[in-house]
Amino acid sequence: MSGTVSPEELRGLFLFEDLDGEKLGWLSAHGTVEEHPGDGVICAQGEPAEFLYVLLDGEMVMTQNVRGHIVEMSRTSRPGTYGGAVQAYLGDQIEQRYQHTLRTVRPARVFALPARKFAQAVRKWFPMATHLLEGVFFGMTNSRRFVDQVERLTALGTITAGLTHELNNPAAAAARAAAELGDRLLAAQRSLAGLAAEGVDCARLSALVSLGPAVAPPGAHRSPLEVSDAEDELGDWLEEHGVADAWDLAPGLVAAGAGIAEAEQVARAAGDHLPTAVRWLAEMMEVAQLQAEISEATGRITALLDSARQYSQLDRAAYLRTDLRELLDSTLTMLKRKIGPEVTVKTDYDPGLPPVPVYAAELNQVWTNLIVNALQAMRGAGTLTVRTARENDHALVEIGDTGTGIPGEDLGRIFTPFFTTKPVGQGTGLGLDISWRIVAGRHGGDIRVESLPGDTRFQVLLPLTEAAGAAGSGG
Repeated sequence: MSGTVSPEELRGLFLFEDLDGEKLGWLSAHGTVEEHPGDGVICAQGEPAEFLYVLLDGEMVMTQNVRGHIVEMSRTSRPGTYGGAVQAYLGDQIEQRYQHTLRTVRPARVFALPARKFAQAVRKWFPMATHLLEGVFFGMTNSRRFVDQVERLTALGTITAGLTHELNNPAAAAARAAAELGDRLLAAQRSLAGLAAEGVDCARLSALVSLGPAVAPPGAHRSPLEVSDAEDELGDWLEEHGVADAWDLAPGLVAAGAGIAEAEQVARAAGDHLPTAVRWLAEMMEVAQLQAEISEATGRITALLDSARQYSQLDRAAYLRTDLRELLDSTLTMLKRKIGPEVTVKTDYDPGLPPVPVYAAELNQVWTNLIVNALQAMRGAGTLTVRTARENDHALVEIGDTGTGIPGEDLGRIFTPFFTTKPVGQGTGLGLDISWRIVAGRHGGDIRVESLPGDTRFQVLLPLTEAAGAAGSGG
């Protein structure tokens, strides 16, 4: 049911009390009166914002859906209280949707002014105020976006520095081994030529060459004492068989897995030319070891690059079902340098957790923010726990630390933009806000936090089924 409201009744509302008769008449002519029963919905959060609503009489409550929970923002029976399309003065510069729900608590009458008419009135009657309000709104929005980008770039810089450090060790090892490999191959060729010069016949040379690669299979792990005993035994044996530099050759041969049994095989193939053949064998074993080192180093580089690609999701579409374990492991790899030697990392992954539909690269930023915060809270020493589990129809990712904890008075504000407990200049206060927007806004999930000194846990809940509108939502 709808009707009209007189200019006199509008003048009695604090919102309009300073307007002249012409403006009040204009509002009366362009607005209508709506009557709502108790527990009726005036406007619903998320729907297109089409009207500004002003309470004439009755009682209404303003609520907002926050992290899946309906939070009561205000409750009032004061005439003139307003809600609905309160930012209509911005026009088409932003998408106009109701940011809250207005619901009647008991029967109420409300004045409904179309959003476009409200915007027209504000711009015409209060041009300077309109410019000021626009400046505040877009200034805050741009500042938030800029600091958001700085936060992302800072995280990227941290990851890049860590990745560079991690790649440096295996790259240096591969370069060193490759340089030595050339020298060892030349030495082995010279030893083989020396055997030929000593008159070793083709049959024996063929036997030695075929024997070389297989003579020393990788040995089992041995203690330092066992290695020392093996070197003594082999050194004695070589010395007894006329190898002049027996004690120089023995350590390398033992390290490659060779012992007396392998030396005897070489002796049978070489005959009277054992000293030269043993030197050749030692050089071939070094070649094999250097090849293994290069293979291990390049494998490590490949694994790090795989982690980096997994972290950034450069080869993956935006929204796909993904194994959360892969995302968490890649983030831990990228942050390895920041973790430090006195931090113990414990992982507890639920093997039965299915792949989850997510924006993988964005979630990796969430893990980065939460893990870095945990490391900072522990100040270089403690236990970092990363756990996954299933909670009803959601996947749960829990990141815990044994740091100082979050003060109780701050728990309700940690997801607020620009709020930080860090000293000035050490935090923007956007890391958790960004994480909240990615989890809740992009994935339809939730973030919870429980904190006591020595036990802080951030719990991220992600729907196991695709969130409505998630794949097509904006950033």
